[in-house]
Amino acid sequence: MFSHANGFPAATYAQMLAPLRAHFDISHVDAFGHEPRYPVSRGWPGLSRQLLDHIEARTDARPVWLLGHSLGGYLSVLAAAQLGSRVRGVVLLDSPLIGGVTAHLVKLGRRTGLDRHLMPLRQTLQRRTHWPDVDAVRAHFAAKPAFARWDPRVLSDYASAATLPDALGRRLLFDREIEHRIYATLPTRSVQLAARHVSAPMGFIAGRHSREVSQIGLRATRARVGARVAWIDGSHLYPMERPDETARSILTMIEGMRTEAVQRRTAP
Repeated sequence: MFSHANGFPAATYAQMLAPLRAHFDISHVDAFGHEPRYPVSRGWPGLSRQLLDHIEARTDARPVWLLGHSLGGYLSVLAAAQLGSRVRGVVLLDSPLIGGVTAHLVKLGRRTGLDRHLMPLRQTLQRRTHWPDVDAVRAHFAAKPAFARWDPRVLSDYASAATLPDALGRRLLFDREIEHRIYATLPTRSVQLAARHVSAPMGFIAGRHSREVSQIGLRATRARVGARVAWIDGSHLYPMERPDETARSILTMIEGMRTEAVQRRTAP
């Protein structure tokens, strides 16, 4: 079960997910936060319920692996804490657990407005929403430094997946007000606490140049995942920059978890 990052619909990850489909039956929520029955609020109870309902509707109580990028990783942890033994493992893609001093800084930032330095709040509200066609969408984002590092195939997928046709041509699928609200209601300690209640193994794949990992740190994450930490040479958005390498790293991480599970069962 895959969960996307804030502002990037699941179809953006088609290149990363394609190699995984040979090994897993992959499902996902298309865009978190856009159904009224799953509202965005502090701590993301509606978003985690959206993921849980999606899992319940599609897996027939079968065991699941949970994979999530950024927002999606945090939602995967919250869901895994509720699903108990149904979860075989959780793989977090640049979703560092927030705890200790960092959690207090996030709370302080909300009260003082300094959270704009931790999250792209202002940029989100100023995001362009309309283009004449998909080619214009692609050209617009390709000119931005962060998107210029993306694999061209992923950028093409994003241009199509992240926009919808309308009377003006193409409009942004992800409502920027909802995207802003998701950032502004980021859980602080609740995800770290939920991780303690996840009985399944957890692993973390980090971007070597991830600002999020640098700001939050990996202390709380390492305390939970142990040695299951891997690195990819990219930013917070490395699944878009290096989708093939990311897929290989995910498969390696899951295979390691499986091997550990077998060894525990066969140990005297």
